[in-house]
Amino acid sequence: MKAKGPVLTPLNLEFPVWEQVFTVHPLIIVGTVNKDASPNFAPKHMVFPLGWKNYFGFVCTPRHQTYKNIKETGEFTITYPKPEQLIETSLTSSPRSDDKTKPALKSIETFPAIEIEGHFVKDGYIFLECRINKIIDGFGDNSLILGEIVAARAWSDVLKNPSHTDDEVIYNHPNLVYVSPGRYAIVDETYAFPYPENFKE
Repeated sequence: MKAKGPVLTPLNLEFPVWEQVFTVHPLIIVGTVNKDASPNFAPKHMVFPLGWKNYFGFVCTPRHQTYKNIKETGEFTITYPKPEQLIETSLTSSPRSDDKTKPALKSIETFPAIEIEGHFVKDGYIFLECRINKIIDGFGDNSLILGEIVAARAWSDVLKNPSHTDDEVIYNHPNLVYVSPGRYAIVDETYAFPYPENFKE
C-alpha cells in the first residue's frame, strides 16, 4: 500500500497565516530617538528593501515607541546584528518599565549616526541611516514605515569582494535571521541562484 503523503491544507484565516507556518526573514534593530534625546532600539523582522534603489521599509504599530519617535523626528537607523549579538538583539525587545524606559538598553553599547540624529548598536555589520518617505497606516493594527537611505556603512570584510567568492564571505561572516514565529537561524552556507538565461532585474 502506498504511504500517505502530506495534504495541501487550507489555512484558517481567523488567525494570522504567519503564525501557522515557518517563514524566514532578515533580523534587524531599528534605532530611534526618544523625546529626552536618549536612544531607543527595537528588533524587527518584517523588513525589506523597497525596489532596487536606496529605500527601506518595515512593519511597525502605532502603539510602539518606535513608531511614535519616527512620527516625531522623521528619522531612524537600521543595524544588522551579527549572530553573536543574539542576546543583545533580544534585549531590545524587553518591556518598558513604569517610567516608559527600557532599562535593558543601558547595557547595550552604541555609536552615533552621521547624517541624522540617531544611534546604532555597536558591532553590527551593516548600518543604515534613513529619513521618512511616508508612513502608511491601515494594515490591521500595523503600519508600513518607508524611508530613504541617506547614509550607509558596512565593515570591509562583509562587502562583496572580487578577491573572495560570495559563499566564502557569507561562510566567514554568517547572517543572523529570524524564522517566524519564534525561532532564529544562522546562515553560513549559501548557493548561487540558478537564474534563467537573459534574466533581468
